[in-house]
Amino acid sequence: MAELETRELEYFVAVAEELHFGRAAARLAIAQPALSKAIRRVESRLGVTLLERSSRHVALTPAGEALLHHGRHALNAVGAAAEKARRAGDQQARLRLVIKPGGDANLLSGILAAYAGRPGARQVDILFGGATDRADHVRDGRADLALLYAPFDDLTGLDHETLMVEGRVAILPPDHRLASRSEITLADLAQETLPRWKGVRWTGAPEARPGPEVTDAVEALQLIRLGRAVAILPRSLAQPTQPDLVHRPVTDAPSSALVLAWSQEDRRGLVASFVAAAVDAAADAEGATRGPSKAGNAVAAGPAASAEQPDPPSNP
Repeated sequence: MAELETRELEYFVAVAEELHFGRAAARLAIAQPALSKAIRRVESRLGVTLLERSSRHVALTPAGEALLHHGRHALNAVGAAAEKARRAGDQQARLRLVIKPGGDANLLSGILAAYAGRPGARQVDILFGGATDRADHVRDGRADLALLYAPFDDLTGLDHETLMVEGRVAILPPDHRLASRSEITLADLAQETLPRWKGVRWTGAPEARPGPEVTDAVEALQLIRLGRAVAILPRSLAQPTQPDLVHRPVTDAPSSALVLAWSQEDRRGLVASFVAAAVDAAADAEGATRGPSKAGNAVAAGPAASAEQPDPPSNP
C-alpha cells in the first residue's frame, strides 16, 4: 500500500498551489533540487504523474488535482489534531470564541459576565471571522466555540445549544413599493432581487431573483441603498436600524436561530461551563424582555445538542 509522509504532502501542496517549483521551494525554505526530487519520489511511490512540467510552466494532472484536494483536507486534519491535543493537555488554556462582527444579538457581554462568575473560569479570547467561515474555525482547532446562525451556517461535526430563535425582517429602500406596509410576506417579495450570500446555498423567497453575491451585511446594505436589491435578515443582524432604510417584519419567513457551537469531540469541562453560562445568560436576557423562561437547564451535565431547531432556510 502506497503511503505518504506529511512532509511530502506539504511539499506537493506547495508546488500544486504555486505551480512553480522556485516559488514553492522559497515558501518551504528548502532547495529547489531537493523539492523536485521529493515530488518525483511521491509520483514514483503512487505510480501516477501528478504534474506536467515544461521549461515554462507547471500544470496539475487529474491525479494531481485529486491529491491537492484531498491533501489539503489531510493536512488540515493533522494540524487540527495536533492543536486539539495541545489544548486538551494545557491546564491553563484560554477559551477562544469566534463571532462575526455584530453577530451576537447583544448577548455576548452578558454571556462573558455569566461565565466569569463561574468557578474555574478562564480567559476568553474573542476572534472575528467572516460570514461563513466561523464553523471551520472550530472544526480545524482555531477556536473552541463559535456563535453561528442556523440554519445558514454548516453545523456538520459540531454540537450546539440554541441561545435565541428569532424572526426575520426585510430591509428595503425608503421609496420601495412595500415600504409603506407595517409587515409583509414572502409572496410580496416575488420578483424582487435578493443578494446571494457567499458560501450559503441559495433558496431565496418564492419567485425571487438571485442578485449579486455578497460576503456580509455591509455589502448587502449598500446594494439596497442603490436600489439594486432587497434583503431578508435575522432580526438581530438588522440592528441597529439603518436610518436611511426601512425594516419590515416578514411574517411567514422561516425563523433563524443564534446558536453556540463546539466540536462534537470536545468534552472538556471548561467548554461545558461556558456553554452552561451562555444558555443561562441568554435565558436571563429573554426573561428580561419577555418574562420568565425555562431555558438554561439543557447543559447542566455538560454540552449537548439542543433539540430546538429553526425552520429550513429561505435566505440569510
